[in-house]
Amino acid sequence: MNPNPATAVAFTGHRTYCGEAAAALQRAVETLYAEGCRTFLSGMAAGFDMAAAETVLACRDRLPGLRLVAVVPFEGHINRFSNPDRERFGRIVAAADETTVLSARYHRGVYMQRNDYLVSHAARLVAWFDGSPGGTFYTLRRALQAGRRIDNLCPAGPGFPPPMPTLF
Repeated sequence: MNPNPATAVAFTGHRTYCGEAAAALQRAVETLYAEGCRTFLSGMAAGFDMAAAETVLACRDRLPGLRLVAVVPFEGHINRFSNPDRERFGRIVAAADETTVLSARYHRGVYMQRNDYLVSHAARLVAWFDGSPGGTFYTLRRALQAGRRIDNLCPAGPGFPPPMPTLF
């Protein structure tokens, strides 16, 4: 099932995230739910992505219709994690409402493919972005180009302007 991008939110953030914004992340999910967002996509990277997925799962019992889609870049992605993160990954995928695996194997560009998928399947992104280069920067640049709204929970990170209306 493809989520309705108009009511879908994607998460993107750094692997170095250590739970600093747990309360803000929960408030973001609750606020977006109140605004009509029902489907949340996680790219299933260690750090912010998995923390965001766990937040959605924790909110599901009290927010009817809330869905988590685990967007896995390739089969075997779990093998790149430490043992504790493998266990977390397994728990999240088992509890997710849907899992989308984008490639049968690793290949160059597979993570960009995953990031592009997140941007193209969500109207909004919730990020943990401190301004440093990498996959999160790539994803947010693509989101801005696509006119997506971005909510950055990292207090040290840059703010993002709301998307401009399209006139034509």
